[in-house]
Amino acid sequence: MKKYSALTLIMALAFCASQFVQAQANKDAKEAAKYSKEGFEATENKDWDKAVDAFRKAAQLDRKQAPNLVAALQHRGMEYTTQKQFPEAIADFSEALKLKSDDANIYERRAYVEMKTNDFDKALTDYSEAIKLKPNEVRYYLYRSYIYETKGDVKNSMADTEKSLKLDPNNQEAKSRKTRLEARQSAKTPLPPPPATSPRTSPAAAGRP
Repeated sequence: MKKYSALTLIMALAFCASQFVQAQANKDAKEAAKYSKEGFEATENKDWDKAVDAFRKAAQLDRKQAPNLVAALQHRGMEYTTQKQFPEAIADFSEALKLKSDDANIYERRAYVEMKTNDFDKALTDYSEAIKLKPNEVRYYLYRSYIYETKGDVKNSMADTEKSLKLDPNNQEAKSRKTRLEARQSAKTPLPPPPATSPRTSPAAAGRP
């Protein structure tokens, strides 16, 4: 009888706990929906600070709201870029990538800002990540080849330029860069050594053995 009572109590507690969890989930979903609505309204007004704040709160309550936060962060990041507030732009793109690490466009946007701040090593890394995600995007190879050329890495710049031309044979930017890189390669090619001259053999002096 006691065992039966204990089992009944455990089942009742489990049921109450599940009901509480469900109620909390419903409450969170309602709160998330409210913040999401605020975020969309702010987006329509291009109030990116308010939009990011609202979507961040929504995403904390409901992970399904994360894509909205990612979009708002990108919009604000692009606005910061336009205003030349580069550290803020990089911070927004970085937060967006934590939520959506498989988005090549975000890597590209962050790389663009990093180029603006002459942080070419980080830009190179971001374009490389973008290429992994979209290996047939000509634009990424063109930008990476530009960075390699700026860093004086003619070999890798040429490799990316060739890849660009393979994907888009009529790309004028890639053609111009290839011509320029070939000229640099020729300038660095050392001249061949002069042919070896054999010393003249002196004839034996007359009368010598």
